[in-house]
Amino acid sequence: MYSLLLLTISIFAGFLGSLLGLGGGLIIVPTLTLIFHIDIRYAIAASLISIIATSSGAAASFLRDHLTNLRVAVILEIGTVTGAISGFLIAASLNPQWLYLLFGSFLFFSALMMLRKKTNSVSHDEHPWATKLGLSSSYHGPDGKLVAYKVANVPIGLICMYFAGILSAVLGIGSGIFKVLAMDNAMKLPIKVSSATSNFMIGVTASASAGAYLLRGDIRPEIACPVSLGIIGGSFIGAKILPKIPAETIRKIFVVVLGIVAWQMISKGIRG
Repeated sequence: MYSLLLLTISIFAGFLGSLLGLGGGLIIVPTLTLIFHIDIRYAIAASLISIIATSSGAAASFLRDHLTNLRVAVILEIGTVTGAISGFLIAASLNPQWLYLLFGSFLFFSALMMLRKKTNSVSHDEHPWATKLGLSSSYHGPDGKLVAYKVANVPIGLICMYFAGILSAVLGIGSGIFKVLAMDNAMKLPIKVSSATSNFMIGVTASASAGAYLLRGDIRPEIACPVSLGIIGGSFIGAKILPKIPAETIRKIFVVVLGIVAWQMISKGIRG
């Protein structure tokens, strides 16, 4: 019954994670800690394993729909992998109570950032690095028409991805939230492209952190296995639905989910 419940909740987490480009850790870590009362370090380790599964499950569908920008993903992974290694070293010395507070505060900040953005802003100016590396691309909109876009502020994106990698290792959330925000707000990518590219990237980022947690003995198979299986299933469902949902609807779902989870995690941290 315990494993079945974990599996069911993980399917829902995988669906939301795939739809929003968050990797499922946004839902799984609070669920394991707040509902199942699992130590947050074990929850983070299991979440990192599930994030790798989510990325693998959703990436194929997004690539087939031409939503993922592979060139952008490869360049930005330089920052995220470096940050993930730094983040593991930081996480080893943090008190679990601070992990709850940090997790909740970051989610609340992310919700505010997404709430104040009312339109899908796309850049009309291309950064010189984007021109040299051929980062700009296009995708098919809901009506089937080709939507072209350019990539702005590549250096700022790389800096943001370094901090995203740190958050991935410290909080076990794949840092998809920060990646989507950075690509959406700083690099001016369309929200659907940001979500799809984030889904592709989070698996690589999580792998860099999960190996270190494995060596430390924080990965528990009885937790990680049902969580990973459920998230794989949910991610496939989310990947199928994403191209059919308006960008503003995705943004609204994002804000509501972040706000609820942020409040729960901050409350847990304050209570100790």
